[in-house]
Amino acid sequence: MSTQAPARDLTYTIARIVTESLAPAILIAVQLVAVGWHAGATAGTGRWWGVVAALFAAVLPFGYVVRAVRRGQLTDHHIQLREQRHIPLAFGIGSVLTGLILLIALGAPRDLLALLAAGGTGLAVLALITRWWKMSIHSAVAGGTVAVLVAVYGPAMLPTAPLVALVGWSRVRLTAHTPAQVITGTLVGTVIAAVVFPALR
Repeated sequence: MSTQAPARDLTYTIARIVTESLAPAILIAVQLVAVGWHAGATAGTGRWWGVVAALFAAVLPFGYVVRAVRRGQLTDHHIQLREQRHIPLAFGIGSVLTGLILLIALGAPRDLLALLAAGGTGLAVLALITRWWKMSIHSAVAGGTVAVLVAVYGPAMLPTAPLVALVGWSRVRLTAHTPAQVITGTLVGTVIAAVVFPALR
């Protein structure tokens, strides 16, 4: 992958906006709240379980990263350097597992538990691959998010699919990833979400 800084024109600005607004923490929180809201349509089930799940799967892991950046332990909140990704990913896995155990004990909806389990699986796979290669986490989460939303809400969510391509384009435009890293991330995230989540629902 090129180490040269990308030329800063309008496309660079758009890519930066896409990368920040569709960042993994944001998409993870959105899908958890959306799935929790859908599960809450069942009589006797609260709609806000997804907020609790998002705390463990998105807010706490992102908070850890921001704190590490401020302490100079990480270069940036997207963790551009592959060598710096191991500990944040391990923290994320631990946080998701903690949230999963807590939500099981509290009787959270099965869909939400399945989604947390799928997310934990995805993080574990990403952590393993990251030992040798810098796959795009942005693209993995984007692909997984669309797969989950379609599984829960049906074909009405298919129009969100182009967002996956948009996220991938933004990562390549910013020279954060190669096309191969983006495509692989998309495939891994989508397959895990499309297989593990439905199997555990």
